[in-house]
Amino acid sequence: MTTAATNAQEGKQTIILQKTRNFGICAHIDAGKTTVTERVLYYTGKTYKMGEVHDGTATMDFLQEEQERGITIQSAATTCPWTRNGVDYILNLIDTPGHVDFTIEVERSMRVLDGAVAVFDGKEGVEAQSETVWRQATRYDVPRLCFINKMDKLGADFTFSFNSIGERLGANAIAVQIPIGSGNEFEGIIDLIGMKAYYFSAEELGAKVEERPIPDNLKEEADKWRHEMIEKAAELDETLTEKFILDEPIADEEIRLALRKGTLALTACPVLCGSALKYIGVQRLIDAVIDYLPNPTEVPDVQGTDLRDKTKKITRPHTAEAPFSGLVFKVVSDSHGDLTYTRVYSGTLAKGSRVLNSNNGKREIVSRIYEMHAKERIPRDEVFAGSIVALIGLKNSITGETLCDIDEPIVLERMDFPEPVISMSIEPATQADKEKLGNALVTIRREDPSFRSHYDEETGQTIIAGMGELHLEIIKHKLIRDMKVGVNVGKPRVAYKETIAGKAEARGLHKKQTGGRGQFGDCTITVEPYTKEQAEEAELDFTDSMAFENKIVGGSIPKEYIPSVEHGCRQSARSGVLAGYPMLGIKVTLIDGSYHDVDSSQIAFEQAGVLAFKEATRKAKLQLLEPVMKVTITTPDDYLGSVTGDINRRRGIILGTEERGTTRIITAEAPLGEMFGYSTSLRGMSQGRASYAMEPLAYRPVPDSLAKAILEGTQA
Repeated sequence: MTTAATNAQEGKQTIILQKTRNFGICAHIDAGKTTVTERVLYYTGKTYKMGEVHDGTATMDFLQEEQERGITIQSAATTCPWTRNGVDYILNLIDTPGHVDFTIEVERSMRVLDGAVAVFDGKEGVEAQSETVWRQATRYDVPRLCFINKMDKLGADFTFSFNSIGERLGANAIAVQIPIGSGNEFEGIIDLIGMKAYYFSAEELGAKVEERPIPDNLKEEADKWRHEMIEKAAELDETLTEKFILDEPIADEEIRLALRKGTLALTACPVLCGSALKYIGVQRLIDAVIDYLPNPTEVPDVQGTDLRDKTKKITRPHTAEAPFSGLVFKVVSDSHGDLTYTRVYSGTLAKGSRVLNSNNGKREIVSRIYEMHAKERIPRDEVFAGSIVALIGLKNSITGETLCDIDEPIVLERMDFPEPVISMSIEPATQADKEKLGNALVTIRREDPSFRSHYDEETGQTIIAGMGELHLEIIKHKLIRDMKVGVNVGKPRVAYKETIAGKAEARGLHKKQTGGRGQFGDCTITVEPYTKEQAEEAELDFTDSMAFENKIVGGSIPKEYIPSVEHGCRQSARSGVLAGYPMLGIKVTLIDGSYHDVDSSQIAFEQAGVLAFKEATRKAKLQLLEPVMKVTITTPDDYLGSVTGDINRRRGIILGTEERGTTRIITAEAPLGEMFGYSTSLRGMSQGRASYAMEPLAYRPVPDSLAKAILEGTQA
């Protein structure tokens, strides 16, 4: 290809990237995310029939469980077109779940998105899970727009919901729209930049948008909101600041550019409003995605580390000419082969090409590439930086791993997955189901990084663990209904952990002489409580919440045996010392040892590591830890006393209560073990009028009196 042709190709790809938006829709459960998505698909012409969550016909909720429950369980990806002012754009959209049990789906979507639309309930404002998804977006530096949905709901209050974004999320919220009426009287929206009113025809499912002058009774209020918007926009741009101070006229386009600048810099969040259910405001929201959220060339170049030297940082530009790099953010098992969802960060990927998984060193063949629309697929011959696609043909790549050019390796930052907080036993119903169960669990683990399973040698049971009761219930149904595996399940149990309270030293000596060659391994270690932050500061690996440091000097243990000592310690930490629960927050330091020229081996030093670890942790005072949950309860005033009294009985701590009209929002912390069946109890004590949301907060020591009972129950 000539230089001119190459430059033309590069220019074409840059233009395509500038017209691309990779964004997600995220929110608290029931804020209306999937309904917003369905409207986006309809107005962009991606679907010709409007799906509804309450009818179980939503395009993006295509799993049977999602349709039956009316909730989103797994994030769904789609690509759709949009024309704005005569220019064609490409929207790569991901609809994420709102239920806390599936927070990993939000986490991995945030990792690969360039921008997000945070949806809020017009009556409730910022809710418990809204804060969680907001934190996830902040962690990955994702610019956000806010959409206050459900303005047609009885009791909807735009000002309250708008203020809650600033008060509870600490965001610099800037209203660019206000509603015309609310509740049953909600008719349309006022655009504060163009100062026009917009009405959406319900007869034509909102596809017909009518622009009118602002109603006389709302002019004064619109002027007040516009003045506030301009004042906040002026703070985001120096040129505008000067114009604002000198009281010079500010053009509409200047306001948009200042808001875009602030959004990309994460210093502002434009706020829009509407009602997806009533078809009001969604087209203007899509326009706002184009106006304010970044294209792939506007986000910082992706950073990674050198495969051979982990301390060396590498940057890859968002161009089609750079070496290929991509991140696997989701794996879905399919009858035609695993669909490996990948975000292409740099370079070009063609079907049939070979790529390297830099995390495990294995080479993969990309046999097919698909652009996804929920469960439909559009084949592609090649894709470029900025694309979100599904690949077929990969055998050894899982969520969080990097795919890259074989000759130009890079390792992108992996995602952190939370520890499961709940487990239950599961057994195959028949001998024929035994093998099927093993294969099914491997498949689920590949798809869902927050799911764990292991075989308990003592009881002969398989233990599965996840993020909540609903999570495990969905997995049980998936095994029985989708994978056709007959299983019997036990009751959900708390996933306890173990740790140590202090520092201790111990020697592990493994010595056996049974004729012929013997076994000899000898090591001395110290153990102490340790945090992830300390490990990062010391640049130590903190896999499975344990750090290992080698401080052997003078060769008292040969180098080839040191990984064996570490492996023995990690093995013991995984299986626990006190009652068989995995251990958290420990640092092991290898300080001394000895070896035998003939009898020492890797196995001998592994056993020495096991002995030393068990002895040292017992000396360091072993503790049992339990998962503590953050609980947010919304209850009418009448039941406040009953609800708070019940939380106290469950060993909960009330952190605060907030008044919203005749409703109270209670924030509390409570051990998960005391919260089983809470939804039934709460319904009973509030005549079905109270609701709650719960998410994992931290692992904390179990009170001694309870720990004794739990341990006796475990050993019984």
